[in-house]
Amino acid sequence: MAAVLVVGACFVAAPPTLAQEAAALPKAFLDGAGPGWYALTQEHFVNVNCDPDTWTWTNGLIRCTGKPVGVIRTKKLHTNFELVAQWRHLRSGGNSGIFVWATPESIQTLAEGKGKGRLPTGVEVQVLDHGYKEQYEKTGNRKADWFTTNGDVFPTGSTKMEPFPPVSPNGQRSFPRKNLSKGVGEWNHYYVRAVNGEVRLWVNGEEVSGGTNIKPATGYLCLESEGAPIEFKEIHIRELP
Repeated sequence: MAAVLVVGACFVAAPPTLAQEAAALPKAFLDGAGPGWYALTQEHFVNVNCDPDTWTWTNGLIRCTGKPVGVIRTKKLHTNFELVAQWRHLRSGGNSGIFVWATPESIQTLAEGKGKGRLPTGVEVQVLDHGYKEQYEKTGNRKADWFTTNGDVFPTGSTKMEPFPPVSPNGQRSFPRKNLSKGVGEWNHYYVRAVNGEVRLWVNGEEVSGGTNIKPATGYLCLESEGAPIEFKEIHIRELP
């Protein structure tokens, strides 16, 4: 409730504080149940440029060894949709991601063996453990100011995107407005809404980052292998008009 100022005989509501405004932002902790939602299972994905044993599926749990760097993709192209997924890193400093609207051309290049250890063109919703920042800064005495570990959204390859603020120093990444990701070994919940050239990301129930005017705005969904073991579960999608 907003505070109230007494002015003479009148009562004037004080403007909301930043904390009150933040508390009023929409939250979305969806479980992927309900009309139109369906689970993405092993049968919905194909390997692109990983090894045959990089990804394993057991009773709904998706395990990735992290080696080699590469992706698996959905069999079908997606345009407008909502996606929920849970993930957890199994090693400090783990790196992974969910690619949205990965272009068929870049996927074909990877599948033909021209992109071993490479990733597709599209929009990456980053899945990064907090330990990555510490390790990055220890290696080569570098400053980790161009990325975060709480849900960056950014274009890759030739994809175009206008990131939501705050943005990275180079103006390409949408940095999260709040730091909500949990640490290694803990399950995190992502909700991604991709509609009409716009991608928005909710981390553990709160919207944090995204971008608009994305081109192209159709393509494959991909799960990324990038050097460290990770697990996913409860991946559900609802396609939208």
